[in-house]
Amino acid sequence: MRPLHLAFILFIDLCWALNIVAVKLAVEATEPLAAVTLRYVIALLVCLPFIRWVPGRMRRILITGLIAGAGFMTLVNLSMAVTENVAALAITGQLGVPFSLILAVIFFKERIRWLRIGGVSLAFLGIAIMGFDPAILQEWPGVSLTVISSFIWAVGSLLFRQLQGIGVMNIHGWLALVSVPVLAGASLIFEPGALAGAASLPADIWGWIAFSAILSSIVGHAGMSWLLQRYEVSTIVPLTLPTPLISAGAAVLAFDTPVSSSFIAGALVSFLGVAIITFRSAAKQPELTTAMISGSKR
Repeated sequence: MRPLHLAFILFIDLCWALNIVAVKLAVEATEPLAAVTLRYVIALLVCLPFIRWVPGRMRRILITGLIAGAGFMTLVNLSMAVTENVAALAITGQLGVPFSLILAVIFFKERIRWLRIGGVSLAFLGIAIMGFDPAILQEWPGVSLTVISSFIWAVGSLLFRQLQGIGVMNIHGWLALVSVPVLAGASLIFEPGALAGAASLPADIWGWIAFSAILSSIVGHAGMSWLLQRYEVSTIVPLTLPTPLISAGAAVLAFDTPVSSSFIAGALVSFLGVAIITFRSAAKQPELTTAMISGSKR
């Protein structure tokens, strides 16, 4: 891999990892639905010139937008709003990978052997081990929402898998276009005044929201698609795996979160399971792994 491309993928990893800090600060400064609405407004403005009608595939694009956009990100922001130890959410969010594999087995007859079955078991076992930490056990509402959002993302990742051949900027433009009215309407109903007060948000909060919209969502996913067109999936995948661990570390440093031995052990066990699934899927089903990468980063 060329050094410049390696630097680019590491930059993408960093953007994805720091996004947990960006989202948490945004939902603390405003409301969860308002924060994600503003994020998608910015993404829509950036992607608007690239939006094109795709004959015969619009229904799936719109469904993907509702599930992977409004549905997924609503749960993500709600989980961030009710959780103090967001590092736990960075690890729990990895469950989207085993969930997507399970769904692929059910709906696409993906055949898996004992190694990936073991990986799925380890991914879930790691989250259970983290639960032995009383501080994380108290965060069960946020962790539960993240588990649900991971499943929703897994559904979305399989839908993304069927949108191959459509430009990533076009897909994300439609995703934002579908999500903005849904999220804005929900915010107006459940968070009166939140969107109206957006103009008074501090500049640094607007910066973090823009970070999520532009660097994490657009540059991250468009850049990853660009890299996957030039290198084998098996080359790219190992370089994205450390992202959740970096994300958890960033959350610990940013919010001064205490770290217990149960948390570290659970995080490592879950990470090992996800790594096994991802490596094996990259070798056997590159298109499935591409869909995992395309949808997994918040």
